[in-house]
Amino acid sequence: MTGAAAPAPIAAPPGCLTGVRVLDLSSYLPGPFCTQILADLGASVIKVEGPGGDAARQLPGALHEAANRNKRSIVLDLKTDRDRELGLRLAVGADVFVEGFRPGVVDRLGMSYTAVRAVNPSIVYCSVSGFGQTGPLRDVPGHDVTYLAASGVLSFPGSWGDRVPRRPGVPVSDLAASAYATVAILAALYQRRDTGEGAHLDLAITDAALAFASVRADAKLDDQGTDHSHLHPANDLFEAADGVTIAIGAVEEHFWERLAALLAEEVPALADPRFGSATARRAAGDELVTLLRRAVRARPAAEWLAAFAAADIPAQRVLSVPEAGRSPHVRARGIVADSGAGRHVVFPVLRDGAAMGRVHSPAPALGAHTEQVLADLLAGKEPW
Repeated sequence: MTGAAAPAPIAAPPGCLTGVRVLDLSSYLPGPFCTQILADLGASVIKVEGPGGDAARQLPGALHEAANRNKRSIVLDLKTDRDRELGLRLAVGADVFVEGFRPGVVDRLGMSYTAVRAVNPSIVYCSVSGFGQTGPLRDVPGHDVTYLAASGVLSFPGSWGDRVPRRPGVPVSDLAASAYATVAILAALYQRRDTGEGAHLDLAITDAALAFASVRADAKLDDQGTDHSHLHPANDLFEAADGVTIAIGAVEEHFWERLAALLAEEVPALADPRFGSATARRAAGDELVTLLRRAVRARPAAEWLAAFAAADIPAQRVLSVPEAGRSPHVRARGIVADSGAGRHVVFPVLRDGAAMGRVHSPAPALGAHTEQVLADLLAGKEPW
């Protein structure tokens, strides 16, 4: 029931959402990343974990640490009557409730929207699940890759020449769900100011991914064109002579003209008038990509990047996340914050020249705040 002694409280700087209280029953990535955004912006977030903790704690890597900073962790076994009652007492004081279970689980735990709304009619209650609370797939299990498949995202090849779907290295559907959940919560809170009414938000991860994928289809969602209709031969990844990968984004005509003039010094065929329009370049895309790759392989990346910069051509070296986090540009933006537990990319929007997100505590140990929060709750004090 109780975890380690709670760390000394760290005074959080005021943020846009200071005063908003969030009860977080979600795990893995979609729900926790949403509530971390709210916490970065000043909301007070209490994360409720079962006795075994968020399953993300057991996964390789640092997924839990990446999605749970600025929160407090308490352990409640919601399968017991006592802890279920404590959970509902916490919900009484919350503005936002986020859960990430499969449909039906919160009903069995006694923390459904109906149960929470009975003790807090103005609650903004957000359910994040793979396929949503309704529909024939609502009970089907999944993870990011299956949601990407079901939403159409994986039907698009990523590079010219690909003939099969490629899974993104970043969990696109999970993070899309986090973003939409955050926006929906803030919209519901805004509306509540006028109406006093809460809401039940039903966020399906697959729906969020479909919304992202729809930008590649036509306006009626009747057609997404051929396999390469969304690609441009000169908008891709190319390997330089030293093995470094460069991303080039010569989509608009003026960028293509500059790129072709520069690369034609190595491969004269790139100046061929046959490549003089976007339509023609797509029609000859296989040949053109071969020529572009040959040209870029002729020099090391540093030479090309300097030449591309001088010619005002969109091009960047492909960086790792640590390299990007240490780059002079990111440092100048101020969106990476240091804490005793590592470095964090905070809410990445600047307001009046300063990053809106703040780090006041790293992801908590399991149950680190159980004693403190429950003692306040049982004493009739404000636990937030």
